[in-house]
Amino acid sequence: MFSFAPALRLTFALALGFGALASAPQAHAVSEIAPTFLAAQPVWLEGREREMNLTVGFAATIQKPAAAPVTLRLTGATLYRIWINGEFAGHGPARAAHGFYRVDELDLTARLHSGDNVIAIEVAGYNANSYYVLNQPSFLQAEVVAGDQVLAATSATAGTTRAFTAHLITERVQKVARYSFQRPFTEVWRLTPGWDAWRTNTNSASTAATSTAATSAPSFTKPVPALAVQPLKTLLARGVPYSRFDLQSPARQLGAGSVELTAPPTKIWKDRSLTKVGPTMAGYLEADLTTIPSIELQSVRTLPSAPLPATVYTGAPVTLLQNSWATFDLGVNRTGFIGAHLEVRQPTRLFFAFDEILVDGDVDFKRNDTVNVVAYEFAPGSYDLETFEPYTFRYLKLIVLAGDCSVSKISLREFTNPDAWRAQFASSDPRLDRIFTAAQETFSQNAVDIFMDCPSRERAGWLCDSLFAARVAQDLIGTAVVEKNFLQNYLLPATFAHLPPGMLPMCYPADHDDGIYIPNWSLWFVLQLEEYAQRSGDRATVAAFRPRLHALLDYFKPYENSDGLLEKLQSWVFVEWSQANKFTQDVSYPTNMLYASALAAMARLYDEPALAAQAEQIRAVIRRQSFDGEFFVDNALRRDG
Repeated sequence: MFSFAPALRLTFALALGFGALASAPQAHAVSEIAPTFLAAQPVWLEGREREMNLTVGFAATIQKPAAAPVTLRLTGATLYRIWINGEFAGHGPARAAHGFYRVDELDLTARLHSGDNVIAIEVAGYNANSYYVLNQPSFLQAEVVAGDQVLAATSATAGTTRAFTAHLITERVQKVARYSFQRPFTEVWRLTPGWDAWRTNTNSASTAATSTAATSAPSFTKPVPALAVQPLKTLLARGVPYSRFDLQSPARQLGAGSVELTAPPTKIWKDRSLTKVGPTMAGYLEADLTTIPSIELQSVRTLPSAPLPATVYTGAPVTLLQNSWATFDLGVNRTGFIGAHLEVRQPTRLFFAFDEILVDGDVDFKRNDTVNVVAYEFAPGSYDLETFEPYTFRYLKLIVLAGDCSVSKISLREFTNPDAWRAQFASSDPRLDRIFTAAQETFSQNAVDIFMDCPSRERAGWLCDSLFAARVAQDLIGTAVVEKNFLQNYLLPATFAHLPPGMLPMCYPADHDDGIYIPNWSLWFVLQLEEYAQRSGDRATVAAFRPRLHALLDYFKPYENSDGLLEKLQSWVFVEWSQANKFTQDVSYPTNMLYASALAAMARLYDEPALAAQAEQIRAVIRRQSFDGEFFVDNALRRDG
């Protein structure tokens, strides 16, 4: 077994003739300077900034300047997507630590035409604890500028010149279940034709004045809620490239047929996102449990049907009547936003169910302890849909329980790292080539703004996983910009709520309201920081972490026993997903091996010989107590002292 430095793996393959690594274009440049706003204020619906799962639309109409480039600058909480003249233009923001917000700056010049242009921003304020996004008050701070001229900006003053107007998007149902224990809410929509006209209708957005004179109040078909200025925000640069949003179509349609309604199962599946939601969700769903799609669909049985001939999906309409279904195959697992065009002839209830694999030839939306369902109710009319949240799947199943509609132009708008395809590899063995391509797909979906353990159920920035993802980033994109964002998020907070002093979160940005942490994962962080220093040469970040890492060592000191080994660590002592996890008390030798490695890494990072000596003393004790000449024993129990 050989071991190579991350940047040498593909070079070694080339040297042995395994394959050829082609030259690659430069990675996208990013700025580390935090943008500043000229006029925009952070705003939200008055008194509702702490309300769960509220979706608000902000819109402004601008005139394209004759010469100057036009920039949209924005940040917000929790998430937003951007539309320019009805066309998708972005999703954000990049994630940051509690109390910090990364700012996007998008060049709109090429997207604008002469005359009126509508800038529409759809913001979901979740206000729920998760491992994916933070439980922080909702707001949007956005402005459109041409040089020093402000064309539009968020403001709480009604009728203000150049102000964005806002309205509550009631079509997204507010009281719904969580998507998973680790992510916030599922998507349930109730739509009528023209519901999204605010994205293109210049009469439903404030017109940017070309002078300082006040304009007349805009015309709205929905009530215009009062906005309130929110506290000033600490702003950061985005720090990572803007994502890739390529449209992908299914490769083929797999099948179609009928469903029937049955009695509910004897034991209804309810994952912990419904049963262990914590105090922030207590009572939230009491009145709506009967309308949760993940429960309703457990009474729907797919009837057997003959498979369809293998044909390429062309986007042509597929008719779905009451109690019918159709399943599509993307060809590979992808992550992004589900889209389609619908012609609805009768009031219709449609469900998008999806998963990464088929179980007994069918999509099991609950397989991975998630609610892989997006639910829609339509009045008759035409619709162009796109989900607000990104999802991961290969197989997409459409189920209609009421109505009559045709569905065409099914798509997935990818949400991926744009630089993951810089490296190119080709060999004489197609199996190696497929592995390399799979690695690029996996990395691209898990490295959008931070390193994630998965782009689906959690979308969480886990330690330990991040060490290996960072190595792959060096291989595939040759930069450490995503890793720097990931590490910076751990550096910025003064403290981490609900965790013991000195301990680092097991994943972050995340809310750990239950107080659970993995002490081992904080030690992997130290190892990653040393590798980051070697990859990036960023000594400033490494130096800034020195007090935080010494606070981490202070956390571990009370657990050192008379042999110098960590004993009876608290919370979730995690080694790996194997039987090894049953042997972590009272002294876990794998954990102490990791502890020694972290001490040695800190000794090298900060030139502290005492830590190197402590690391070697721990290693000597482990060899003496645990190694029997052939194997290392997992653990030791303390009995009778």
